[in-house]
Amino acid sequence: MAYFHNKFSTISIILVLVLMVNTCIGSNFNQDFELTWGDKRAKIYGGGQLLSLSLDKISGSGFQSKKEYLFGRIDMQLKLVAGNSAGTVTAYYLSSQGPYHDEIDFEFLGNVTGQPYILHTNVYAQGKGNREQQFYLWFDPTKNFHTYSIIWKPQHIVFLVDNTPIRVFRNAEAIGVPFPKNQPMRIYSSLWNADEWATRGGLVKTDWSKAPFTAYYRNFYTQTYSSSSSRSSSNGAWQSQELDAYGRRRLRWVQKNFMIYNYCTDHKRFPQGFPPECRH
Repeated sequence: MAYFHNKFSTISIILVLVLMVNTCIGSNFNQDFELTWGDKRAKIYGGGQLLSLSLDKISGSGFQSKKEYLFGRIDMQLKLVAGNSAGTVTAYYLSSQGPYHDEIDFEFLGNVTGQPYILHTNVYAQGKGNREQQFYLWFDPTKNFHTYSIIWKPQHIVFLVDNTPIRVFRNAEAIGVPFPKNQPMRIYSSLWNADEWATRGGLVKTDWSKAPFTAYYRNFYTQTYSSSSSRSSSNGAWQSQELDAYGRRRLRWVQKNFMIYNYCTDHKRFPQGFPPECRH
C-alpha cells in the first residue's frame, strides 16, 4: 500500500508541475537566472518556464538574475509555501552589493495553517533601511500564482500585488533622504528558515515534520531602459505608469484595510519624531 501511495503522490506532483508549466508564458529562467545556493533544492522545470525553491532542515535555497537593472518595472509570479509555513521566509528583492548597498524588498513571512502570511516591505538606500511596512493579503497566496511587482523610477518606488499598488516610496532627496538611483541591482530570491523572528516574533518555530517547504516562480518580466532580448521592453511605456485616480483609490483601500505596520506611525520607535520622509 505504501508503494502505491508513494507512486501516486509522485505522479500527482508531476501532473501539477506539468499543469504549471503549460500555463506559463514569459522569460526563461535558464537564460535569465542562476541557481546560487541550496544544492539541488533549487530547480528549474519545463525548459526554463518554472522555478522552485525548497527548504529543509539542512538548508534553504536561492537564485539571482544574471543581469543588473537600473530603473524599470519587475514582475514575478509566485506561489508561496502552502500549509504550515511558520518560521519560513520567502524573500524576493532587488539589491546592489557592498556596505552602502541599495535594496527594494518583498519578504513573505510564513504562518501556521489557516493564519495569514505577512508581506513585509522595505527600502534600503546607501546601506540604510528601517523603512518597513507590512501587510496582510486579501487572498490566499498559496492556492494560486499571484504577480508581485516593483516599479523603480527616479521619482519613486511602487510596490504592487496583482497590479494593485500597496506602497509608494517617494524620492525625498530634496530634504536629505537618500534614494536608490545610482547603483544597478540584481534580482534575488531565497527561501530560508528564520524562526527566531519570522512568525509572531519567533514564538512559533518551524515544524520540520512538514519539510520540505517549497515555493514556485513563473512569468518573470521586465521593462527597462535597455534590453538585449525580446523578453524585456525598452519602449519606455513603464515611464508613464503613474498612479491614476483608480490606482490611488486602490492604494488607499489596501493601506486602510490590510496594512498592519507602518514605520511612519510607530511612535514608540521614534519618540523624538518620525523620519523626514514620513512628513514629506
